[in-house]
Amino acid sequence: MRRITLDKRRDEREHDHDLVDRKFYPAQTEARFADSGEADTPQTRHPSYRLAFRDTDFLLREELRPVRFQLELLKPEMVLEEARIGSTLVMYGSARIPSPEQAEEMKAGLADMPDRERLIAQNLIEKAKYYDEAYKLARMSGDRGIVEKGMRQFVVCSGGGPSIMEAANKGASDAGAESIGLNIVLPHEQAPNAYVTPYLALCFHYFALRKMHFLIRARAVAVFPGGFGTCDELFELLTLIQTGKMKPIPILLFGKKFWDRIVDFEGLAEEGTIDHEDLDLISWCETAEEAWHHICEFYRLSDPIQGCD
Repeated sequence: MRRITLDKRRDEREHDHDLVDRKFYPAQTEARFADSGEADTPQTRHPSYRLAFRDTDFLLREELRPVRFQLELLKPEMVLEEARIGSTLVMYGSARIPSPEQAEEMKAGLADMPDRERLIAQNLIEKAKYYDEAYKLARMSGDRGIVEKGMRQFVVCSGGGPSIMEAANKGASDAGAESIGLNIVLPHEQAPNAYVTPYLALCFHYFALRKMHFLIRARAVAVFPGGFGTCDELFELLTLIQTGKMKPIPILLFGKKFWDRIVDFEGLAEEGTIDHEDLDLISWCETAEEAWHHICEFYRLSDPIQGCD
């Protein structure tokens, strides 16, 4: 044992004369040094003695918010870069729309519901078709498996939750492709759906940083019927492109009947608060095939539905 230790030290001393070898220990090594320290005194036990990067209480202080912002920007960027993800197909939509199977179960209970609840349930059941379309679109992208300059393109990216988000990740998974889930910590329980690729399941504290990562690599965004969160993401994307802060990409808006009811896009143009040409930023879709056609037309991709069911 002593012989091995001596040989190891001799090897380390040889590296001392290496011109390109780093001269400072990496943080992991320093952390091990700190753990192996034999001193146990009031000074070493006090929180102030902890290494700053291992001191969670310190990192969570109010004054450290700028550092946490930086970490939340940097970690996902490094994970996605190391995964060779060049671009994404982002898919937004409600967390409440049932799958077709869930819709069938809901139908069985309609008769026993009060009128208002029955109307809401019927509306959700009607939108179950978009679960299928989200699944199909994600599977199309996964089946195609586009790689350019060694980077994977149009990797499916969702908010990582249930419903439309689950359909997106499931479609990619069933095509044998990896997909991203950008979850966020909320007061109520939530977790990534089972179809997100585990090492691409990322969790955020800040909505702002999560929204940045949705769009940094986005080359197309499919937006299905949804609530406040979906509307927030849609209108921010439209604003970024309308104002020239972001170059145009396909914005694939599913469910014209739904969107026309909750947003009067034509009314905005008629009131003069947007230009009528701004409405051309939207590509209306009802099916995955229509959406994929828009993507292929925009990026001049050939054989748009190759490998799709």
